[in-house]
Amino acid sequence: MYHSYGYLEDGKDLRTFRFPPQLRRVPSQGVPVTEDQEARVHALMNQYVMISLHDHPTLVPEDIFELPDLIRQGRDFTGYEGLRASGLHVVFDNMLDGTSMITSHHGWKWDDVLYDLGMRFSDLAHQNTVRVIRRYHDIAAVKAAGQVGLVFAVEGGAPIEHELDRVDILYGFGVRMMGLVYSESNALGSGLKEVRDGGLTQFGRAVVRRMNQLGMAIDVSHTGDRTALDAIACSDVPVFVTHAGARALWDTPRMKPDAVIQAIADKGGVFGIEAAPHTTLTAEYPRHCLDGVMQHFEYVANLVGLEHVAFGPDTLFGDHAGLHQVFAQAMSLDTAQAGLSFPTVPYVDGLENPAEFPNIIRWLVVHGYRDADIAAVAGGNILRVLAQVWGEEGTTGLCRDN
Repeated sequence: MYHSYGYLEDGKDLRTFRFPPQLRRVPSQGVPVTEDQEARVHALMNQYVMISLHDHPTLVPEDIFELPDLIRQGRDFTGYEGLRASGLHVVFDNMLDGTSMITSHHGWKWDDVLYDLGMRFSDLAHQNTVRVIRRYHDIAAVKAAGQVGLVFAVEGGAPIEHELDRVDILYGFGVRMMGLVYSESNALGSGLKEVRDGGLTQFGRAVVRRMNQLGMAIDVSHTGDRTALDAIACSDVPVFVTHAGARALWDTPRMKPDAVIQAIADKGGVFGIEAAPHTTLTAEYPRHCLDGVMQHFEYVANLVGLEHVAFGPDTLFGDHAGLHQVFAQAMSLDTAQAGLSFPTVPYVDGLENPAEFPNIIRWLVVHGYRDADIAAVAGGNILRVLAQVWGEEGTTGLCRDN
């Protein structure tokens, strides 16, 4: 199988890093199922479109403290083997997000984002395991071809600075979703890290309008609550929270209050459930695991209905908990848990990397969810909103093989 930048010579054209296995790096446990249940899981994943609303399907070095050196080399390595094993048809790929420090020690620079996109597209052009998705109809083509589609996303709007036309440039480079704010405030609005939330700025309103015009999906996962509510109200189309949980279950700024969850649903949008280490914890599951993640899923589903919930696990291939240690300040993790006490984990048992997405489907099968409901939360709800946001309503034929 092709590996990233296989057209270059290791040690000569680029520095060589040791990467851990993409599959079974750690003894993460699956969901126990019967033979009949596993057959149903496979049937569902073959029949319906499976979508991760937020992930980073790339590799980090075995020595996690070498990650800054890898990033400054300018090349992010795609986990082709893991993606092929994931059963996913579409992954919203958020690239290096706050760790994009190719030219800066602080990240979120315009040049770094374009550098990241260009290098990734150069690598992707040399293989046929994955395909970049730019239009709604690309999803059906990817599924029919047995490939994995990547929807490129930028997790925060800081790189556009005060240049509205940079939204168009990102769209031209293939970006189809953008987060307005990444934890720290920028020219668009306030982030969840801030003590005071000033809401969406006038420039932020112009960006929302331009994203609507272009057909670029809006993500408010890292914004402050007021900024999220303002963006939802300002947008002409549904808005996403791609990766978060319910603050009612775990009272931290990283989780969303009921008011934001309800506003997303009232607008017709979708709320993606997060699974990155030490995020979607609960009083019952303070040690992060799949059951805790799914407790957040059921809370949101009971609050606003299954038609407004999906999954954005926010995983990667390698030591995610270690990455958080390396980039704690850049990723605003110092305020994420607001002083709460909980046991740390080396990985989230059951959702350690993107290849473990089938465990979500197993959990839903074991807990008695109907096929139609599983199809909706595993991808159908996202497809409905994308058809509106990307301006292709009325497109059909994506939910089942013919």
